[in-house]
This record gives sequence, structure tokens and C-alpha cells, in this order.
Amino acid sequence: MRRSTIKRLTTVLLLMAATLSSNAQLNPFQASYFQNRYLYNPATAGMSDGLNISTGYRQQWNNIPGGPKNMILAADLKPSDRVGLGLNIADDQSGLIRQTRIMGTYAYHLPLGENNQQLHFGLSFGVDDSRVNYAAIHGDVTDEQVAQYNQLKAYIDGDFGIAYTNNHLYIGSAIPNLKSAFFKTSDSRFDADRLLFVGMASYKIPLQSDDRSFVLEPLAGYRIVKGYDNIIDAGVNFTLNNYGLYMESVYHSSKSLGIAFGLDQDAYAINLAYNLETGPLAQYTQGAFELGLKLRLFKKP
Repeated sequence: MRRSTIKRLTTVLLLMAATLSSNAQLNPFQASYFQNRYLYNPATAGMSDGLNISTGYRQQWNNIPGGPKNMILAADLKPSDRVGLGLNIADDQSGLIRQTRIMGTYAYHLPLGENNQQLHFGLSFGVDDSRVNYAAIHGDVTDEQVAQYNQLKAYIDGDFGIAYTNNHLYIGSAIPNLKSAFFKTSDSRFDADRLLFVGMASYKIPLQSDDRSFVLEPLAGYRIVKGYDNIIDAGVNFTLNNYGLYMESVYHSSKSLGIAFGLDQDAYAINLAYNLETGPLAQYTQGAFELGLKLRLFKKP
């Protein structure tokens, strides 16, 4: 095969990988909507007592070779009444490209009054890096375009978030990828369709007047994605607190539906989720499967 042909194929593969990766970013981890908001909003780090360690894995589009795989590892700690600390690691693989993001977080929680009202602020800083996986290339691994992509250095990035909470209400928003949001010349690689803004609001409704054994929590969200139509999220979570069980569903205006079930205990939580494409992509994919585990350590009695 001629070198020019290999070069064109390599470029096409890179573009395909970027496209798949950007579409994968349109649907965040299902757990970020109700169970672990720290995954998108740094203001929620250390919102609850003790040390919380979460891990998640998602396999997308399993009938497409090189389909996206997403992994996360997050931990947040409440060292004092008003301070929260966190660490958030994300590893995304799509086609030939692997992107790794490591963020450290500082959050401040300000009490406001009755009903456990609080205002939360959070700021994350860390590094973002992406590379082409040479082992996945079927062709000339010395292609100069691949080398040029891998010569791009890891860059400093950050996220900012704010939230208001009380015993029933959650309102939160975040500006992720601060470098891309405020420096227009920062996008020098194939990091397409970056999330520029996310806002979520939910309200817990006890279904029994005497206790909170059954809780219904509707949710509404809005996301701004660079180079893509703005996305509206609408969902609901139903919790059986006496059994530590929950069921939820979130619909995205990007034409996909997420369904999740989980077991939430004092010391740990397990969630299973499936994201189903309802738009044109449904003819190409069987959806995405997600598995998550959360551990709660050193929690006060």
C-alpha cells in the first residue's frame, strides 16, 4: 500500500475516533445525575461526611470496532465542616485515541440557615492529555501526522462549580474545561464537542407524610456543548430508603434514554445502567452498559 494511501487512511481513522469520542461525551455517566454529582460539579466535593470513593466503567457501542470505553475513579473527603477535597480521574478510549484527565478539587460549603440550607463553591485544577495508541494502528506507525499529534503536550485545565442545597432541593451548575471555555485558541487537537456548561436541578418529594421511606426526585438539566445543539435532560429517581434500592431514568434531547437500578447502603453502593439510543444512531449501536461502585469510609455515626 502506498504511503499516501496510508496517510489518508490514518487521517480518516483519527477523525472517526474523534467523532465517536465526541458523541460519547454527549451522555455522561448515569451516576452523575443523582448518585455522584461530583463527577461533573466540583462544588459537591465533600458535601457528605467521610471519605467517598467511586469507580465506574462504561462500554459503548459494543458492535462497532474501536467503540468508546470510559473509566472513572473519583474520591472526595470532608476534612472539616466547611471544606471539601476531591480527586477525579477519567480515562476515555475511542478508536485510536486515548484521553486522560486528572483533576484535584477544593470546595467550600457555606451554611445559610434552616432546613440545612447551604451554598457550595468548588474549583478543580489538573492536567488533560490525549494520545494516539500506536498498537492499534494497522499501517505505517511512523506516519508524521500521528507523530505530530502525540507531540502535543499535556495541558493544564480546570473546572468551576456552584450549588445550592437544602433538605429537598438541589440546584447546581458547572463550567468544565475552563481553558477551552475562555481561551479560543486552546483547541489544537481533535478534542471535539467539549462540554462548556452544565446545570442541574432536582427536588426530593416524600411519598408518605409520616416518613421518607419512599422518595420521588424529578430532575431537569441543561448542557451547552461546543459544536453541537444544546442538550436538555429530564429524569426521575425513585428511592425505597428502607431497602436501600433505587430506580431511575433520564432522557436526553440528543435522542438517548438512560435507565438505572442500584443498591445504596451505608457503607457502599452499586449501580447498573444502560443507555439506549433512540435517534438515527440506533441502527448502528446496541447502546451502552455502565457499572459503578461506591465505598463510604470513616463516616460519622
